Amino acid sequence: MFDDWMQRYEHMIELGKSLPLIEEKYKTEDNLIKGCQSKVWVHAELQGEKLVFTADSDAIITKGIIAILIRAYSNQHPKDILDADTTFIDEIGLKEHLSPTRANGLVSMIKQLKMYAVAYQTQLN
Repeated sequence: MFDDWMQRYEHMIELGKSLPLIEEKYKTEDNLIKGCQSKVWVHAELQGEKLVFTADSDAIITKGIIAILIRAYSNQHPKDILDADTTFIDEIGLKEHLSPTRANGLVSMIKQLKMYAVAYQTQLN
């Protein structure tokens, strides 16, 4: 779809602008993802039997990264999130085009989304 990584970064930035933003009251230390160079807040809540995520970041690239993950995982049943294959990240080449600290942040974001899924799956059982 894109010829080079600059176009992909621009697209990620645009995705970040369309991110379902977390309410200010959820921008707390508890919702801050540990292991990210930038500040990234994620909030999850169960709507019916589906987990809905909202997020925000203080960095535009990071905001785009969390937007991609939220597009993939939000509005899914917690079990589906836990069973989800994350190879799409490798297939689009995202991790290899990030700095080591951003790549670690990406892993931390995925881990946190899956931890929310574990918590809510337990509630559903």
